[in-house]
Amino acid sequence: MKQLTELRNLMRERGIAALIVPGTDPHSSEYIAAHWQERSYISAFTGSAGTAVITLEGGCLWTDSRYFLQATDQLKKSGLQLQKDGIIGTPDIATWLGTTLKSGDTVAVNPAMFSINGMKKLETQLSEYGISINTNYDFINEIWRDRPALPDAPIMVFDEKYTGRSVDDKLSALRAEMEKLHVDTVLLTALDDIAWLFNLRGSDIECNPVFISFAIVDRKNATLFVNSNKLDDKAKAHLVQSNVEWREYGEIFTALKSLDGGVKIGLDFNKVNYALYKSIPCACQVVEIPPVVFRMKAIKNDVELAGERRAMIKDGVALVRFFMWLEKAVAQGNVTELSAIAHLHECRAAQDKFVMESFGTIAGYAEHGAIVHYSSSAETDVPLKAENFFLLDSGGQYYDGTTDITRTVALGKLTQQQKRDYTLVLKGHIALATAKFPYGTRGSQLDILARNFLWQNSMNYGHGTGHGVGHFLNVHEGPQNIRMDENPTILEPGMVISNEPGIYRAGQYGIRTENLVAVKEAGESEFGRFLCFETLTLFPFDTKSIDKKMLTDDEIRWINDYHKTVFKKLSPKLTKEEAAWLEKKTREI
Repeated sequence: MKQLTELRNLMRERGIAALIVPGTDPHSSEYIAAHWQERSYISAFTGSAGTAVITLEGGCLWTDSRYFLQATDQLKKSGLQLQKDGIIGTPDIATWLGTTLKSGDTVAVNPAMFSINGMKKLETQLSEYGISINTNYDFINEIWRDRPALPDAPIMVFDEKYTGRSVDDKLSALRAEMEKLHVDTVLLTALDDIAWLFNLRGSDIECNPVFISFAIVDRKNATLFVNSNKLDDKAKAHLVQSNVEWREYGEIFTALKSLDGGVKIGLDFNKVNYALYKSIPCACQVVEIPPVVFRMKAIKNDVELAGERRAMIKDGVALVRFFMWLEKAVAQGNVTELSAIAHLHECRAAQDKFVMESFGTIAGYAEHGAIVHYSSSAETDVPLKAENFFLLDSGGQYYDGTTDITRTVALGKLTQQQKRDYTLVLKGHIALATAKFPYGTRGSQLDILARNFLWQNSMNYGHGTGHGVGHFLNVHEGPQNIRMDENPTILEPGMVISNEPGIYRAGQYGIRTENLVAVKEAGESEFGRFLCFETLTLFPFDTKSIDKKMLTDDEIRWINDYHKTVFKKLSPKLTKEEAAWLEKKTREI
């Protein structure tokens, strides 16, 4: 790759031994606009998570188990070595640099791409090896001559009939939290936080209805930093009515530098980038605060939850039409992964208030299903045959809400091992879906429910079991999740989260079963307050893949009850032929 050669020449000229390139943007986003896809540009790896480290002679890329197979293939172009993040024995970036470089060497970073805590931790770790950090060079920008411009898509006002809360109400709630935290001002940098707070949406990032912006809120004023050409008259009127000022996106640095001395400004050190932090005058008092808006938006109100339920019906209708088509197309031998993705888009796009996919559809046939975040392309596309499994992980962005569903279906006769694997995954899904737990429970305490049946058979999966989901916002939303890693966030009523255990046999097939669930009240007893889950997603499981002998009576009852609900809610929206197809798919097992 010529960009690596040019980069290394610049590094030599300036006495830089290594450059760290995270796969993020100045807003700590998971999915990023083309303008900031620096890590992909320099490493050839396109996954949503990963960090590249370039040295004068080589380098490595760190990513998690979702992308091991993808990274192994893509890194052949750059020659970087894969470091399997999360696997015991894999060194972290600082340890690898400390043992690869020598004392006195300098590592370069772009401070806009590191959070405050990320930078401070890195500085501490590298100092132990006598290695310093240089933040003065933007190497990637120097060599990326055809770099895409910042996105300039228009911003839309997201009506209160969908949000359930006005901007004034949200700002009042935020200021009440600021009062508790004893801060005068807060700086917001996360794009989904800003979109939620100001009841605005955009399309600057593929599949994420957000727009590039920053915001500063104090006890009396709120200022949105966004390129004004993105604001039409309706958006401007909405901001004026909400008592929100706006300034150009790039003026955030000027605004921070001009803060009055003595101001107590609250920052989320895990989100705000280091370049912004260093722009704040020393006379100001910087206070580390929890992600206030992040937590506020995670708990959906009744209007948002009602919207999510409407979105699930629309999504279910689209999937019925898709899978009816798929059965015929496979039998006729004229469907591939890419043509399936295209037809699924048509089915969703026909639904009222559909805007776009909530992420790139994962359509993995046979061995491709074992690649957790597989992305089909012209080079990898294969025909779907009447055999093995087809794994389809997809979702939609509707004004009503955000969906995310995975179904794995048998396209032909299955082996006993395949049925056993499918049933073990489904048993874990049911165990989590039916969980009842005391208030104060964290996602990490429930994760075992989804994995237990797999563990008992010496099987496991490397990804998390559940992630939070936004309301017509990012499909991956925190702070809540369900995974093995500890997360201090407790599950609260109104949170929407995925339930998606799986199993992946490399070179053979993958199985994942995913529904979205909402946390809800389950009553109180003398032992305290209890919560449970409401399953939101509406589409049947593939009963042909189930080994009924492995299920308990309670599990069979749950599947049958769920299927009755699916038919009851979807059938009124279907044609006679579609309803008949769904009736067969939801019959009692």
